[in-house]
Amino acid sequence: MKVPGATLHYERRGSGPVLVLIPGGPSDAGVFVWLATALEFRYTTVAYDPRGNSRSRFDGEPVEQDMAVHADDAARLIDEIGGGPAFVLGSSGGAQIGLSLAARHPHHVRMLVAHEPPCSELLPDHADIARRFVEIREIHRKDGVRPAMEAFARLAGFEVRPPPTNLPPEAAATMARISGNLDYFLEHGITPISTYRPDIAALRTSRVVIGVGRTSTPDQLANRAARALAAELGVEPVEFPGDHTGFGPEAAAFADVLDRVLRG
Repeated sequence: MKVPGATLHYERRGSGPVLVLIPGGPSDAGVFVWLATALEFRYTTVAYDPRGNSRSRFDGEPVEQDMAVHADDAARLIDEIGGGPAFVLGSSGGAQIGLSLAARHPHHVRMLVAHEPPCSELLPDHADIARRFVEIREIHRKDGVRPAMEAFARLAGFEVRPPPTNLPPEAAATMARISGNLDYFLEHGITPISTYRPDIAALRTSRVVIGVGRTSTPDQLANRAARALAAELGVEPVEFPGDHTGFGPEAAAFADVLDRVLRG
């Protein structure tokens, strides 16, 4: 789908009410294949690669990520598929896009489930977090992707693990694409995504659910930020199976909780 300055890749499957799936950080539509499969008889899922990631290419040189531009892209996608207003699930940085979408284009969003948005600007130590994001970009420029991603994992509170092996072909292809997005994420995405401050006043007039991972730990940045956002909105966060990426390894259980939330 052509949008100003880029072309977006999206994947549509299933039947029923439209549910837009927005991946986070350097991820793409491939991370939602198991969730979409679990939902295919309940929803028409539309997962896409945000501009700059994988198969969603810029017309020219890469530019800094902008949550407002991402939100406008998502609104155009909903118009393109003719399913508006749509249910929306955003994960991590995709939840930040979803929050921007709900604030800028409320009539496009039937309900937003923002799963662990890393909106660090809502945290009391946000200035130190922003400084460390700048340091991570400098590590990337000096030492490359792996040391920078290890620093990012430590800041986010994630365990540093070796890359998975013996993946099914589709999952291996997704991982390969995501690996190819890491330079762009570290140079142009990590700071704008994590320091985006949601428009609390606008979101209070929209149907927004804040999701947290049941097995995420309280020291993880995205979990802390999600709970801070829920407090700002005056709502209780909803627990979803698994951790920050529970929609993958626990797709069936995650889908059941998501379905109950959307129908509730």
